[in-house]
Amino acid sequence: MKKNILFTLLLLVSFSAFSQKKSLNLPNRPADHLLIQLSSDHWIGAPDSIKDHIKGFSRGLNVYAMFDKPFKGNPKFSAALGIGISTGNIMFKKMSVDITSNNGTLPFTNLDSTNSFKKYKLATTYVEVPLEFRFMSDPKNPNKAVKIALGVKGGALLKAQTKGKILRNANGDLIRNYTEKLSSKSFFNNTRISGTARVGYGIFSLFGSYAFTNLFKDGVAPDINTLQVGLTISGL
Repeated sequence: MKKNILFTLLLLVSFSAFSQKKSLNLPNRPADHLLIQLSSDHWIGAPDSIKDHIKGFSRGLNVYAMFDKPFKGNPKFSAALGIGISTGNIMFKKMSVDITSNNGTLPFTNLDSTNSFKKYKLATTYVEVPLEFRFMSDPKNPNKAVKIALGVKGGALLKAQTKGKILRNANGDLIRNYTEKLSSKSFFNNTRISGTARVGYGIFSLFGSYAFTNLFKDGVAPDINTLQVGLTISGL
């Protein structure tokens, strides 16, 4: 926790220093703005024993405050730095992931022939600093411009949690209508480095984000990397 707090403070200082720089005179282009992303979440590298139990639409939400700095030599190009929160969810059917286990390895338990939750997911929350290098076809009219961005983002894990709702038996009959929430970060890597890409027009763009670092610590689970693809809403 102390490492996460220190990491967050360093990110805030970096963001503050970057945002104090003066930008070019582009009246229709804000220097700072929100970047909102709605994602479809995926695990890359999961074995079939896990992948076959990932069901439904696994979705995430990312929200960043960004500061954009156009290049003086050519304002069609710019660099942007920000800070924000990234959330991700993976939905499972007839499987449990015991992130509170005391075992040396993370238990993924097949529940095909026993009791299971009707709805079950593993959720993660990160504080992240994204850095983007951007191209905009018309920097004076960002709402009518083609936009391309490539970047990288670093993050620190704030929370990992499983959530199950509506316990049923193997035949699908209701046992108990309740919600179970379990939280622990012990099996997870505390930091994440991801590559990002965006392309779009106006305030809408498609994005992808792939984590170069493994989701879990070495040796406790299969080597799994997270992938998010989806829609970005942003003025820049």
